[in-house]
Amino acid sequence: MGGRTFIIQLLLMAGIVLIVAWLFLTRGAKQLAIRRLLIIAFAIFAALAVMFPTLLTRVAHLVGVGRGADLLLYATVLVLLGFLALQEARTKAAEKRTTYLARRLALDETEPPAEYRERSLHEHLG
Repeated sequence: MGGRTFIIQLLLMAGIVLIVAWLFLTRGAKQLAIRRLLIIAFAIFAALAVMFPTLLTRVAHLVGVGRGADLLLYATVLVLLGFLALQEARTKAAEKRTTYLARRLALDETEPPAEYRERSLHEHLG
């Protein structure tokens, strides 16, 4: 059984490292320090949960949850909901910016009324 545990631990640790590396690489230098600290804290938590699953069970018992897996599920649901709320806010902000830019572009490209009137009269009168 120990060999199987090692394999899943190795795969999970590799996944954690890849995800954290991807987050750092895709965000670049513009990412705020607080986000980086949260990512590092999450990676440490995830690594500890993978390497020492009984520790997670002990923490679960301390907070009144029966199993470590249940505590992990509850924490994952909270993080997912937080992520969804953040994405919703970002999407709304992006939609507002896009709407503003589309309106601004439409106004900037609109033919001035005097020119439109002149062109319309010439086209109509022939």
